[in-house]
Amino acid sequence: MRGLAPALFIGHGSPMNAIAHSPFTDMLTNLATTLPKPKAICCISAHWQTRGVYILESPKPKTIHDFRGFPQELYQIQYPANGSPEWAHNTAGLLADHDPHLTSEWGLDHGTWSVLRHIFPDADVPVYQL
Repeated sequence: MRGLAPALFIGHGSPMNAIAHSPFTDMLTNLATTLPKPKAICCISAHWQTRGVYILESPKPKTIHDFRGFPQELYQIQYPANGSPEWAHNTAGLLADHDPHLTSEWGLDHGTWSVLRHIFPDADVPVYQL
């Protein structure tokens, strides 16, 4: 039986959680063993501040380090997941009443990659942001 994947709310906490080993990061790592692998992930990030509804349609989104004052190790992290233009366009269709804008001018910000790197460390699931 096919079903929808669950919607998850995961606050990333400190950006340092991207490189930390803690009960929180262990919980994220264990999520991958309990959830079916999705076809794509739509992340809604509070770090992407826009006027209106924007959807990232980039096929190869860049990793954005949208913070300051942390150890250099954190700035070296890349999360090379593919994007999903197809799912981005599908999402735009679902949100048509809200005049969504498709864009490739953003990437995956730390609200997205700092969590996903623990759940899907191989970055093998396409990701797009809303």
